[in-house]
Amino acid sequence: MDYIPYSKIKYYSECAPLVEGLGYRLVDLKIVPAKTITKISAIITGTDPAQNIGVNDCAKVHRVLLARLEALLGTEETTMELTSPGIEHNIKNAAEFGVFTGREVRVWDKTVNDWVGGTILSADDKTVTLKVQEGSEQTISFENIAKAKFVYNI
Repeated sequence: MDYIPYSKIKYYSECAPLVEGLGYRLVDLKIVPAKTITKISAIITGTDPAQNIGVNDCAKVHRVLLARLEALLGTEETTMELTSPGIEHNIKNAAEFGVFTGREVRVWDKTVNDWVGGTILSADDKTVTLKVQEGSEQTISFENIAKAKFVYNI
């Protein structure tokens, strides 16, 4: 799994403090210019891993974030989709592990060819440390993670 620092995502540094000021965290930001319109997609989460993000939360952030991005892009010819990660979110960028500290996840560890599940205790730019079900900790290198996703408990 690749680690792409948030500082390398265009406009993330300008938008993340704004989202955090509203009580949320910016998980992902994608800006795709098309012929006549710029398409923006963003994912937000709460500061507490147990916090659920609803439509009202997304609407509140959408209003503020869209205005900021239109100013940064210098155009109002935009469309924006803003969502929560969802209950079965697939982690695509290893930098997300740091955002989701405290969440329960499963990672496919290529060294054991199996899923390893646990709660994210910490993450840096090379590894994630999970508190596994047996109560112990396990540190996994991002290069050994094929895929990762939230654990959905019914």
